[in-house]
Amino acid sequence: MDAAPDPEHEHPARPVVELTDAVALLGPYPALAGATIRVDPGEIVLLRGPNGAGKTTLLRVCAGLVPLSRGEGRVLGHDLRTERAAVRPRVGLLGHSNGLYGDLTVRENVRFWGALVGATGDEIDAALERMAVGGRLAEVPARKLSAGQRRRTALACLVARRAQLWLLDEPHAGLDAAGRDQLDDTLRAAVAAGATIVVASHELERAGSLATRTVDVVAGQVRSVA
Repeated sequence: MDAAPDPEHEHPARPVVELTDAVALLGPYPALAGATIRVDPGEIVLLRGPNGAGKTTLLRVCAGLVPLSRGEGRVLGHDLRTERAAVRPRVGLLGHSNGLYGDLTVRENVRFWGALVGATGDEIDAALERMAVGGRLAEVPARKLSAGQRRRTALACLVARRAQLWLLDEPHAGLDAAGRDQLDDTLRAAVAAGATIVVASHELERAGSLATRTVDVVAGQVRSVA
């Protein structure tokens, strides 16, 4: 008698990110020039490459912020050519800009972003504490924060959003040693809770120790996978 089918193999997990020959333009020039990449659930993928290679554009394409000019792409099951708006609420992007409102306090910034997914007061408090921006610091306007404190606050906003896909561009920048360790712990906890992470970083030793896989991005293409 034949063995019963294995449900896991019958219905393999759908990729979180799947780009095929993706081309994206910045002005008249291709910032992505035929990139193909697949990211599966629960991965932490490190994008490695020189400045201008296309790493940031790749993240922004996956966030639904930059349209595809050619090629195919799906993120969390949504077609990037026709459903970019549907991608954005389910993705958390942290770029070089922290995306904070200067006149709002730390807590108000985190509450604002958490409200997009209905985060409770307890979840807001937990996000503040996780990134060490709770207590008195939570009542300080963002414009008065140090660079490291602003980065921690932006990361707390990401935690509160409960994003399914985290897209991080040099996330360790501006953080001290303690902040970097807290970030690493946060990323591990996010994956344990079901998130998937794609991170672009020049800090290869630190980011590489977190990553389950490293992808080389060169001249707008994915050259190799390790």
